Amino acid sequence: MTRMGRAVLLLVATMLAAASMLAPAPARAAEYDRYLNLPLINRDAAHGTGGLHPDLPTDVPTLGRLLGQARKAGVAPTSYKALLAQYWLATATTEAGIDLKSWNPRKGAQANRSILIKSYRYYEDFQLSHRELQWAGMGGQVGADFGGGLVDFELFSMPFDVKEIGLAANAVVKAVMDAGGPALRNFLPKGLLALADGGAKINGDDLHYILGMIMVMQRNIFSDLMPMHAAYVDKGLPALAEMRDAGLFDDEIYRAWENVASKNPDRIAAGNARLLRREQGEVIKEQWDQVRNYRGKVGAAVTYLSTVAGSPSVAGVKPPRALDPVVLYSSTPDGKRLKLTTPLPDWDWSVYPERWKYISGQLLPKYKFMVNHRWPQLRAALQVPYERQFESHRPIMNIPQILYSMAEQIRVEVVK
Repeated sequence: MTRMGRAVLLLVATMLAAASMLAPAPARAAEYDRYLNLPLINRDAAHGTGGLHPDLPTDVPTLGRLLGQARKAGVAPTSYKALLAQYWLATATTEAGIDLKSWNPRKGAQANRSILIKSYRYYEDFQLSHRELQWAGMGGQVGADFGGGLVDFELFSMPFDVKEIGLAANAVVKAVMDAGGPALRNFLPKGLLALADGGAKINGDDLHYILGMIMVMQRNIFSDLMPMHAAYVDKGLPALAEMRDAGLFDDEIYRAWENVASKNPDRIAAGNARLLRREQGEVIKEQWDQVRNYRGKVGAAVTYLSTVAGSPSVAGVKPPRALDPVVLYSSTPDGKRLKLTTPLPDWDWSVYPERWKYISGQLLPKYKFMVNHRWPQLRAALQVPYERQFESHRPIMNIPQILYSMAEQIRVEVVK
């Protein structure tokens, strides 16, 4: 190579080296990048302990910092959806005094007793401080019945206990058939027949599974609705708009929150009713179906039993067994036709349309009346320490009242 050629090559090499030094270094991945577009694999609370995805942090400061970075960088809300959902869930659990990282609903009612109490206290505190948050207040009141019932269910859910109940149900079915003929069996509730036929088949594993699933539903409701409430109280409608834009809920739910914030009593009630319909008809609907359809008639036996035993504490609300009770007809030897109204419900709480009929006809209007016309009375009830609410509403503490209520429902009438 000539001297001129070597000089040219040297010049080119020098220029390339200089250019490489001036070129920008490869961009470092942002701290939040690994959390973008994560699926919410535990959104329904049925897939393990902790938050919405095992890779997500569970402490509010870290989540807030990562979320702030993503917002500042102009990342689309749909991409930081998991971060946003986890941030508000962690905010809600922290405010309630619950450790999100260790929350495992499948451990059972007694193991989660303090979480039940803390979560429903959190619900009621929202109602006490924000009169428009009626879903939270109603959920807190009913939570004492629900949580106390779960603890008693776990306490008495030995297989032989349920088998004895199944034998009793079988005796009821047999007595009805003896009195009115085999054809009357077709007029009895499916749940009662399931309890009569399936009660003897229930084992400890069945009860553990069913109780675990009901506890999963309790956490599922908290994880869906409480982050919205925390966002509304902390940051207002703009925070809920961001959640909508991220795809955590749709325009209809956002409009429900606009109604809640409207200061108009009828719109407030309508907004809260829509949140309740989301809870029952979207969040836990399939999980209740799963429990009822569990192992043949076993699941239906337990869900019907819960309908018989339920006694909501909202003022003026009838127990589920008193709504659409089983009515039987028979004739006396002298030809008179008798109508027997029983204390057994002709429906099942786990069936959404039947459950919603009860909620919309009983719980919603009665609770709305209390908020609008009996606020001092309601406020006093909500201010009772939740430990006391929880214990006083356990079925085991109310057996005389339950039996008296059932006795009141029994009526025999002569009809034409």
